[in-house]
Amino acid sequence: MPTCVPRGFLRALALGLLGLTLVSCNRGGASAAETPRIALKPCRLEGLAPQAQCGTYEVFEDRVAKSGRKLSLRVVVVPALAAQPQPDPLVLLAGGPGQAASRMAFILPAVERIRRHRDILLVDQRGTGDSHPLDCDPGGEDLSAAFDDSQSLPQMKKCLGGWDADVRQYTTPVAMDDLDEVRAALGYEKLNLWGISYGTRAALVYMRQHPERVRTAILDGVAPMSMYLPLYMPRDGQLAVDLLLAHCEQDAACAKAYPELRARTEALLSKLETPRPIRVVHPLTGAPEEFVLSRQAFLGVLRSQLYNANAASLVPLMLDRASRDDWGAFTAVAMGLLKDMRRGMSHGLYFAVTCAEDAPFFDRAKVEAEAKGTWFGADVGLQTLSLCQDWPRATLPAGYREPVVSDVPTLLLSGELDPVTPPSWAEDAKRTLSRSLHVVVPGVGHNTLGADCSLSLMQQLVASGAVEGLKPACGANLTRPPVFTSFAGPVP
Repeated sequence: MPTCVPRGFLRALALGLLGLTLVSCNRGGASAAETPRIALKPCRLEGLAPQAQCGTYEVFEDRVAKSGRKLSLRVVVVPALAAQPQPDPLVLLAGGPGQAASRMAFILPAVERIRRHRDILLVDQRGTGDSHPLDCDPGGEDLSAAFDDSQSLPQMKKCLGGWDADVRQYTTPVAMDDLDEVRAALGYEKLNLWGISYGTRAALVYMRQHPERVRTAILDGVAPMSMYLPLYMPRDGQLAVDLLLAHCEQDAACAKAYPELRARTEALLSKLETPRPIRVVHPLTGAPEEFVLSRQAFLGVLRSQLYNANAASLVPLMLDRASRDDWGAFTAVAMGLLKDMRRGMSHGLYFAVTCAEDAPFFDRAKVEAEAKGTWFGADVGLQTLSLCQDWPRATLPAGYREPVVSDVPTLLLSGELDPVTPPSWAEDAKRTLSRSLHVVVPGVGHNTLGADCSLSLMQQLVASGAVEGLKPACGANLTRPPVFTSFAGPVP
């Protein structure tokens, strides 16, 4: 589940051989004779002021055969501030599937309190970022290309034939064994896991495969083993839409500015059942353009807006204008989201994971049943099944989709308004995590980093190594951001 973060936040600047540092057993892990060491050089991550240490670590693409092609994994350590840091780092496991941890450095200031005493470890999962990425960018900046959803599957099939990769080897269990090798090579005895969105699945898999190496776990926007991508997205997205529209109906300023918004939006969606030509001024070039908009493309933009509660505050205005055949707001929002998604995701890794770990567990009937009665419909799920039919089939560990049973101290965080991992999914994961606490943060969407109380709970968990003593309530005074009633903003 992507968090729609922009790419381009990593520009490693090598500072020469004089700055070379070898990291090995000095953090309490295996000796240098037992595992390879990683040569780390000073570097800068764009969006992060502190200097980091960057390097690479080689693994076999086929970990079972231990032969053939090797992959260089991008490894970044942001050192702790303390002169004598704690021995176990905080490890960021990024979302998607397809986001690269090293390109999410801009979120690290949120965990500055944890970095006072612990290193932050970022490893680009194989298939992302600078770790042999499975990139597939359809290209094109014009609006016609941006909204032509008929080309996405043919383009992905073309990319599949062009990668220098065995995509069967790009699954979560394999990636988590990669991570454990990196842990050993850096000399860390244990890790504190911090998973966001799909990264929570990765964290759960690591907890199952390497339980003795996990000190604590933070799961933000929980995707348990019972969640299949994208099977439940129509249902969960509709829940977020309904919450938003109900809020608008109950808010006097919103209800006055956008009367009968639900009915007008449903009428618009009916019109878009037949794709229709739209003429607008391109928000970036200022040139007039015409493109064909389908219902699916329109709803894709709407769903992406719901991920962030601040972005969602623009949804009523966008729906109102679109229902009046004014597409300027929609197009501006869509181009911003599309640019972020293209630049922040390795889309091939998304399908390498979902075609191996999700699609085999549902069929057309399940897709249609889960989508019934929702605005979003079955299209995305059916397209996933279509693409995955021809995707090389990976082998998963036996019982892979069974719930992860663990006694690792685990903090589960959910945004009340999350359109893809609502709180019910965290409750599902919690059933088999015996030392866990689930906290729902009001007024926020997909991930809870914007809430200071959430960050405080994270810091307390990592500092104490226990969930006992953590407060189950968070952000009692937080509310959904006020709705924009015009382009000038909310009513004062």
